[in-house]
Amino acid sequence: MLYDIVKFFFLGALQGFTEPIPISSSGHLVLAQHFLGIELPGLSFEVFVNFASLLAVLVIYRKDLVRITKNGLRYVWTKEPNTKEDFMFIVYLMIATIPAGVIGILLGDYIEDSGVSVVGITLMITGIALYLIRNLKGRKNDGDLTMKDALLVGFAQAVALIPGISRSGATIVAAMALGMKQETALRFSFLLYIPVSLGTTILSVPDMIGDSHLHVIWPLLSIAFIAAFIFSYYSLKWFMGIMERGNLKYFSYYCWIVGILVILFA
Repeated sequence: MLYDIVKFFFLGALQGFTEPIPISSSGHLVLAQHFLGIELPGLSFEVFVNFASLLAVLVIYRKDLVRITKNGLRYVWTKEPNTKEDFMFIVYLMIATIPAGVIGILLGDYIEDSGVSVVGITLMITGIALYLIRNLKGRKNDGDLTMKDALLVGFAQAVALIPGISRSGATIVAAMALGMKQETALRFSFLLYIPVSLGTTILSVPDMIGDSHLHVIWPLLSIAFIAAFIFSYYSLKWFMGIMERGNLKYFSYYCWIVGILVILFA
């Protein structure tokens, strides 16, 4: 029982800490399973910890969410010019969600079967992408985004379905490469995480309800949930500070080191 408690806490903390930062949470869970011999607890675990990370993002970005929701609805009813920016931001988030949703449905099972060696290679790719945009500042604010920006960031998020390609890393790299300011890129990336994570959670509920082991392991899942929420919250706060200081290159170094070690010893 003690081992199970430690395992679920560790996996929840690992997923929570790595979800917001550009080093791939899915890739690290694959590595934990391979090198530490830890068996992932299944679908219910994934639903619980991802929902915990989602709640952390909602808490941190609650003011932005309230503002764009209120202004978006106001624009629908009144067409006030000063609310159009937030309305279009919502539209672009919806558009950017489509590629990952479609590819996830069509190729999800195939992508999830990626091996450990693939994670090593994709971590190297993530590191290269982060290094290339490390010094970009950008000029685009929320109101300067276009349909093209939304689609390209959406396709970047779809690529991140591959373990080892960081979702936050891929979307932030794409956003900054398209000329977004760091603050706008970060906000668009994590607000984009909300519909994807929420959709995945909702679609997984029927399978989770049918999990015959759920009533037995729910206390352990609760431990993983709490760990994932706490670590996601503070990890995202930490990452926001790093983005402000422009220190993305350190994540590049980390991805390269881990990627090389995985390729050599997997």
